[in-house]
Amino acid sequence: MLNSYLILLLSLVLAACGRVSSASAEGKPAGQSDPVTRSREADDTARFLAGLPGNPGSPFAKLENDDAWKEHSGLVDAAWRKADGDLLAGLREFQAQELKAAPMTAGPVFYPFSGPDALMATEYFPHSPVYVFAALEPAGTLPTEEQIEKKELAPYLAAMRSTMASELGRSFFITRQMDQQFRGQVTDGLLLPILQLLVRTNHTILGFRYVRLDEQGQVIDRTLDYHAATRYGNKGVQIEFRTDADQSLHQMYYYSVNLADERLAENKPFRTYVGGLKGATTMFKSTSYMLHRREFSLIRNLVLANSAAVLQDDSGIPYRLFGSDLWQVQLYGDYDRPYGSFKWMEQVDLRKAYKQPGTKPLPMHVGYGYKKITSNLLLAKRVSPEQKAQP
Repeated sequence: MLNSYLILLLSLVLAACGRVSSASAEGKPAGQSDPVTRSREADDTARFLAGLPGNPGSPFAKLENDDAWKEHSGLVDAAWRKADGDLLAGLREFQAQELKAAPMTAGPVFYPFSGPDALMATEYFPHSPVYVFAALEPAGTLPTEEQIEKKELAPYLAAMRSTMASELGRSFFITRQMDQQFRGQVTDGLLLPILQLLVRTNHTILGFRYVRLDEQGQVIDRTLDYHAATRYGNKGVQIEFRTDADQSLHQMYYYSVNLADERLAENKPFRTYVGGLKGATTMFKSTSYMLHRREFSLIRNLVLANSAAVLQDDSGIPYRLFGSDLWQVQLYGDYDRPYGSFKWMEQVDLRKAYKQPGTKPLPMHVGYGYKKITSNLLLAKRVSPEQKAQP
């Protein structure tokens, strides 16, 4: 009888512990799910492909003696040194001067139309616990050591360099090139370029998993052979990484999602998930002016309804939608009209706003027309109830 009582008591304690665990999960930062299983596999692979020497015990140590990898490493180092002088130094200066105050310091970052752009997100917002990316490209998989060893190394590594070229040379991934590179031609999705950008910006990959959203908008595990029963699959990857400088931990999610109204209207799980990113800072860069088009009104409205701040160039949300009663707007750089084939997307009201006092300089070039025209950024912060109450 005593044994039965002890078993019952132990069951109640364990159940209570389960409830505590559940409550803790509910207290996680917006957009964050359970942590991944720790493994060095992704970090080792990313470092090798990014031209960085492996850590002790790397399975690629032998391949690092190959002349093709040595040449690859030197060329990638040179590209990053150039980017550091042309782009990254200015990004870090801008972050230190303009993005260190609330609400950008500790909330989630939401990055629609992101591609694999882990570089900009982590440079702008290095302290965010959660980054959520969404774009059309597939999530991709991590190649095994055996698969890489079977490659003809020189052309394979040259193709890897080509996937980084536009980001390092122009500050953005070119859509046409992503279509030519990330759908099985060089990689089968965006996982590999994301990982390479993370390790190259002094982060350590602690692990990853393949995920998707269930019908309630919750993050769950996904098998590689999963086929959605709907037109949306919300298939993605979750990456856990550490910033080497301060040992802080972060989660990054990428979801393959069609953000056009026709598809997003039926994708309630993703809309629910985004709606849960309360207090997020949303960023847009080089979006092909999608947010200016009627058929992208749903994602535009989700961002305006849920974001605490928005950082974007002029290809993001139209300037007219940041009303002064809801948003405090700061402009940076200069604006005349969009570059090249996007000239017809000119915003007369934005150009007029740039003529007013209060615009701040921008210490780097970023976005379309990189180094050919003056760049622009807009930072909009949601007006708080206290600010609204002020006369």
